[in-house]
Amino acid sequence: MRLITALVATAVIASPVFAQTAGKVDIKGNTNINAAQANTAAVAIGEGNTAKNTAGAIKGGTTIKGNTNINAVQKNTAAVAIGKNNTAANEAGVIGGK
Repeated sequence: MRLITALVATAVIASPVFAQTAGKVDIKGNTNINAAQANTAAVAIGEGNTAKNTAGAIKGGTTIKGNTNINAVQKNTAAVAIGKNNTAANEAGVIGGK
């Protein structure tokens, strides 16, 4: 029972870290992101799909006021787009975008 309580508490505390927001991102302070990807693949097949490998990113309409350090490493990553209107991207350290 204690294990389940600890897992639920950890998930509630950690969920803002993994949250993704669409649109505007506003950072007013120091931000450090260290991210790494190894042996990953993303494939978009069909029509109108997107395949992405993103290691460290702050996306959207980004406003940063302060110091920002992003150290992102990708190793053996592949993004493949097959079909009509598909997009493939490998983004190691991206700040703005979709």
